[in-house]
Formats: sequence, structure tokens, C-alpha cells
Amino acid sequence: MFELDTTLPAEIVPLSWLLGIWEGSGIVAYRVGDETREYEFGQRVAFTQDGTPHIQYSSSTWLFGAVDDDAPDDAPAPTPTQLFSEIGYWRLARPLVDADPGPGMLPGVGEPVFTTADEVETLRTADGAFELEVTILHPGGVNELYLGQVKGPRIDLATDAVVRTASAKEYAAATRLYGLVDDHLLWAWDIAALGQELRTHASGRLARVE
Repeated sequence: MFELDTTLPAEIVPLSWLLGIWEGSGIVAYRVGDETREYEFGQRVAFTQDGTPHIQYSSSTWLFGAVDDDAPDDAPAPTPTQLFSEIGYWRLARPLVDADPGPGMLPGVGEPVFTTADEVETLRTADGAFELEVTILHPGGVNELYLGQVKGPRIDLATDAVVRTASAKEYAAATRLYGLVDDHLLWAWDIAALGQELRTHASGRLARVE
């Protein structure tokens, strides 16, 4: 049972159901031309916060080691192979105020806004959602900026911009969906990459472990 931390910054509360460490597995199934690249992976995801009005995100995935059917029963388990990782920041989209820090390490000026539940409630849209800004960085030279919304235990995101280094593989756009279902975090990630239109890429089911 998830219990809300009453010390959380008010702006974090609409996203508070994400907080914690999650582990589970998922499936990649991405079609490139006539070939579908498909395999199962394990995953560990962390959503954490440090008292500031944003959530820090990290994800690590690995391929399960191949099972040797001829190995003895007491043989060590196959060694997993690291697959992919990413890091990022999640926050509510709202008007910029003087009290916000930045750019760089410059502190804000004046009193913070949106520090109470009533003030955050003014950010709710007509359909009952809160708008989001999410930045996610891949180690392969891709940086994604997502815009979207959180509405109860569901999050929908779509890329507003993708920046790639000269050495990064072709990657043009993406959407992500997250939902809390039966105390599990379910997610789906569609991408447009390697010359393909936006299509199914990966999905997973995770359980909160701490």
C-alpha cells in the first residue's frame, strides 16, 4: 500500500504515485522493414525527489542470460547482459516565476509560488489533468523533451523535440504511456527510428520494491 509523504513539495503530489524503486520485466518488439526485433528484458526504475519541485528518474535494463539446458541443476544462473539505461527529470508544466532558480546555478528571487495544494490546484486543466514537462537523456547521444499530462494514475507523453549528437543512431520521435494498475507500474514506449514511422517499441510491467 502506497502512503503519501506529507513532506513532499506540493508540485510533486500529482506525480507522487510514481515515487519509489520498481523492478520487473518487459518485451521489445520493434519492426524495421520486414524484420521484427523481439526479446525480453529485466528492468529497474527509480523515481526519486530531493525536496525540489521535480522528480529525478533513472532506468536500467538488461537481457537475461541464455539458459543451457544441459547444465547441472546446481550450475550458477546465467549472467545478464546490460542493455540500456536512461536518466531524466519530470515536473509539472507551469508559468515561470522569479523565485524559480536558474539559469545555471543562479538562485531564484522572491517567495516561491505553488507551494500549497490550493495553489497547485490552479494548474489543473479543464479535463482534470496536470500538464507535464519531461526530459530524458540516453547514453547513446539522444536527448528527448516530452510534453504531456498526468491525470490520476495515468501519464501520456509525446516528444516535442529530440536532439541527437552526430554519432547517435537515427531517432526522430516517441510517445510514452505510464499507468498504475493493480499496484503495478505498466508502461509502453513507441518510437520513430531507423527510418520507420512511429510504432510499437517496448513495454513493461514493474512492481514497487521500495
